Amino acid sequence: MKQIYLIGGTMGVGKTVTCQQLKAKLGNSVYLDGDWCWDMNPFVVNEETKKMVIKNITGVLNNFINCSMYKHIIFSWVMDEQIIINDLINRLNLDGCTIHKISLICRPAVLKEHLEEDIENGIRTIDIIDKAMGKLSKYSLLDTLKVDVSGFAPNETAVHIMENC
Repeated sequence: MKQIYLIGGTMGVGKTVTCQQLKAKLGNSVYLDGDWCWDMNPFVVNEETKKMVIKNITGVLNNFINCSMYKHIIFSWVMDEQIIINDLINRLNLDGCTIHKISLICRPAVLKEHLEEDIENGIRTIDIIDKAMGKLSKYSLLDTLKVDVSGFAPNETAVHIMENC
């Protein structure tokens, strides 16, 4: 049985580093960050690019699912609406798979600290704080396992996910 981990969370919550830790701990695993599927310049979000990114994501995920090498398939993206999660799941070939839907959350002060560090390091721009904060409360509405990363290192979060999925 293949294990599919759909890990959502607002920008800066720690999805990428947690997923990298999870990939290393699980073995026979592969990781896809949804942002890699529409890394473009200029970054344009419209109906055409939204449809394209969903096709890109599900195409890669289905390729991973169909590859015998991988037992664990880890995917992260903002996924702040249930319709996004449902659409992705409905497009996947899930025969012989178990889906784990997870949302990484944290206290607002922790998120702000993460984002400010990224801004200082030139990874993000100042406008990300309001965008990310605006999405944080949306995760409580989702049909997902909520994992509060406040006060936890990414490797501890990965262990928590492994123990609870």
